[in-house]
Amino acid sequence: MATHLSYGRVNLNVLREAVRRELREFLDKCAGSKAIVWDEYLTGPFGLIAQYSLLKECYLESDQTSLYHAAKGLMTLQALYGTIPQIFGKGECARQVANMMIRMKREFTGSQNSIFPVFDNLLLLDRNVDLLTPLATQLTYEGLIDEIYGIQNSYVKLPPEKFAPKKQGDGGKDLPTEAKKLQLNSAEELYAEIRDKNFNAVGSVLSKKAKVISAAFEERHNAKTVGEIKQFVSQLPHMQAARGSLANHTSIAELIKDVTTSEDFFDKLTVEQEFMSGIDTDKVNSYIEDCIAQKHPLIKVLRLVCLQSVCNSGLKQKVLDYYKREILQTYGYEHILTLHNLEKTGLLKPQTGGRNTYPTIRKTLRLWMDDVNEQNPMDISYVYSGYAPLSVRLAQLLSRPGWRSIEEVLRILPGPHFEERQPLPTGLQKKRQPGENRVTLIFFLGGVTFAEIAALRFLSQLEDGGTEYVIATTKLINGASWIESLMEKPF
Repeated sequence: MATHLSYGRVNLNVLREAVRRELREFLDKCAGSKAIVWDEYLTGPFGLIAQYSLLKECYLESDQTSLYHAAKGLMTLQALYGTIPQIFGKGECARQVANMMIRMKREFTGSQNSIFPVFDNLLLLDRNVDLLTPLATQLTYEGLIDEIYGIQNSYVKLPPEKFAPKKQGDGGKDLPTEAKKLQLNSAEELYAEIRDKNFNAVGSVLSKKAKVISAAFEERHNAKTVGEIKQFVSQLPHMQAARGSLANHTSIAELIKDVTTSEDFFDKLTVEQEFMSGIDTDKVNSYIEDCIAQKHPLIKVLRLVCLQSVCNSGLKQKVLDYYKREILQTYGYEHILTLHNLEKTGLLKPQTGGRNTYPTIRKTLRLWMDDVNEQNPMDISYVYSGYAPLSVRLAQLLSRPGWRSIEEVLRILPGPHFEERQPLPTGLQKKRQPGENRVTLIFFLGGVTFAEIAALRFLSQLEDGGTEYVIATTKLINGASWIESLMEKPF
């Protein structure tokens, strides 16, 4: 993900310095003395992430301001990293952002960008094109942390009990009450290794890492000479940091396992996977009925109902009416506005024309894979243990063999698809060297999940992939935060 790129062809430090320069120039215009302290630890990783949901602004409030900011941000990136030769897009918001960019470029025709382009392609994806992916439960390590505890600006707050030092004979007294706050980014070696793995593959990695660290500490017994002792002492801080990191992630994995091994989590995941594989999407689901009857969290219920709706290209009118009636009678009639919002964004809607187009989309794009190797994945579907994120599959197919091979499906999916070319001066046109990968900037308009990011990283690491992905987005989301952003707060 872009938040952790600070070297190679795409150096985000260039953008960081540009923003700092703007801040200094702004402060210079203000009267009085000022002091700036740049603390790298406090600022954390730098990334291409805005903080607006866009879906609500554009589809509910008809406010195009966020699209303008997205276009403006992309123009800034091109000023720093060179003109992007090809722009691809899918969705109504993507088309509008591309139009704004083209208009902005026309207005600045006097100044020719002379920077050698870093990006080969820009892919603009409207979240409305893929409503399904955020609704499904993410099954990567990082994705599950976000699903269960929520990651905010690279930090997570966790129950403190698992992190309390164990002392013999204390009888469990004086347990900490303040949440344990941890920073999560790829600067931490172990986290970088496990963040994108399916959770079922994390345990074996932690076990191997524990053996390696234990063996490293045992080396102190073999240190005989002064030189050997000195070398061991010099490695000690790194080893202690590694042991602390292992302890933290072992505790996090235990917390996650407590949730994922519960009966309710299994039942919910089973229903989700049945919907995504096309099973019983056209009738009232008994598990959803039970959730409503037991008054499970409303967000959980809405997420499942919306998932069923998306996987059936809308619900039959009698099924939709039944769900709406049960939800309003159980949770309160004030939520009628929330249901209206979900309908307006296309998440919850009646099936029109009597045709379910999802099976065609699922089959053509290979969105459901029955045999998934979670330990050593061969396909992006490992991030949801069977479901391949539609958005990422579109990016993968754009890279190879191209969208012309899926024209029929692109016409079914919401919004236009398009391609724009931005001509480069002769001196800036490049010939790709043998074995050199293309660099694609993919901008998610409306938010992206950690599982989608993991899938794109997986594609970037494939030897025969041919494309490296840099990810920009308006917001990091999961199903719960996404649904919540569309809910109307009760009076």
